Amino acid sequence: MATDSPASFRVLLMVTGGIAAYKSCFLARLLQQAGFAVKAAMTPAATRFVGPVTLQALTGHPVATDLWGEGQSEPLDHIEYARWADVVVVAPATADILAKAACGIADDMVSTLLLACDGPLLMAPAMNDAMWAHPAVQANVATLAGRGVEMVGPGSGHLACGTTAPGRMSEPEEILAAVRRIVADLPSEARAVGTEAAAAQDYWRGRRVVITAGPTHEPIDPVRYIANHSTGHMGFALAGEAARRGAVVTLICGPVELPVPRGLAKVQRVTTAREMAAAVTEALSADPQWLVMAAAVADFAPETPAAGKIKKEELGTGWSLQMRRNPDILGEIVPAHAPAGLKVVGFALETSEVQERALAKLQAKNMDFIVANNPTAEGSGFGAVDHEVLLLDGTGVIWRSASLPKPELAALLLQKLAAAEVS
Repeated sequence: MATDSPASFRVLLMVTGGIAAYKSCFLARLLQQAGFAVKAAMTPAATRFVGPVTLQALTGHPVATDLWGEGQSEPLDHIEYARWADVVVVAPATADILAKAACGIADDMVSTLLLACDGPLLMAPAMNDAMWAHPAVQANVATLAGRGVEMVGPGSGHLACGTTAPGRMSEPEEILAAVRRIVADLPSEARAVGTEAAAAQDYWRGRRVVITAGPTHEPIDPVRYIANHSTGHMGFALAGEAARRGAVVTLICGPVELPVPRGLAKVQRVTTAREMAAAVTEALSADPQWLVMAAAVADFAPETPAAGKIKKEELGTGWSLQMRRNPDILGEIVPAHAPAGLKVVGFALETSEVQERALAKLQAKNMDFIVANNPTAEGSGFGAVDHEVLLLDGTGVIWRSASLPKPELAALLLQKLAAAEVS
């Protein structure tokens, strides 16, 4: 069967604790040279044989090693890496990981990832010949095969224990050939998505991107403020995903309690809408190529914030708060300071007539794209919950998402924006 370009697909390479782990470094390089995007995960035992820094250098991505977010890992890498992968390869696959996979045990990064991944799985067993021949190992292999797991090897050859017998991990070239066979059988729709994803991965590399995130807080007095329900999850997800794709990312964020994504060029924290307007103005002076305004900036602020806490006894039975309009960053700041060729992406939060209102906002503020969303709709919401959006350009809707976790939604949004630009 003819095979589409492997650059369409993403391979998660998982390394376990056997002496053959050194071959996984060669495999990572071969996969990349063949055009696959590669990320790696390792068991603690694997790191005794090969350092995570080696695989990071070879793949260009942090290596997932720890469920607790230590080392190069983030706390949710076992979910994010699983969602990212089109194909999973375990090489070497020790007797230990074969047993864990067969029994559904999840006690380290690799075994947990194996439960979270739902795509094709290829395992390359490697162990002593007596271990390979043991009935328990063979029963585990049979169980996995019955679930559709593919095995490549083991081959027969010189083993670390000094014998020459079956148990040797297949050579990286053999494993690469097996991966090619697997992707050749993936559905055509997966190929189309994979091709778009690969193009998007290349598109963002080196691009200068400014992303805003979170709410603003407009002070009433030293202890009170006006705000909204924005949590910053979408903007932070976009910033992290853009950085993972190689973009040079400046993140401007309002007051949120979220860990800063890895790999950002600059993070600037602000509180008020006026501070965000000033930060965006400064960021535009650095000649970015993209501006993504995911922040929920307050339209109004108290006219004169009080210097001290306002006492309710002073207010009587009612309170009339005088407000003033904040600067319109997309309508006023961006047109006045945008460098030539800047692509602008806005966000429109609407609770009715979502598509129509978003398109009107895009046209009124001369944006290139707008992401429309209704957080009150079923399948959507504020914070770390699944969400669904519409992506529009001047012609109307160009993509309608399913209800997805925000990290996955961010990856697809960047993919669709890149596809729209290169098409």
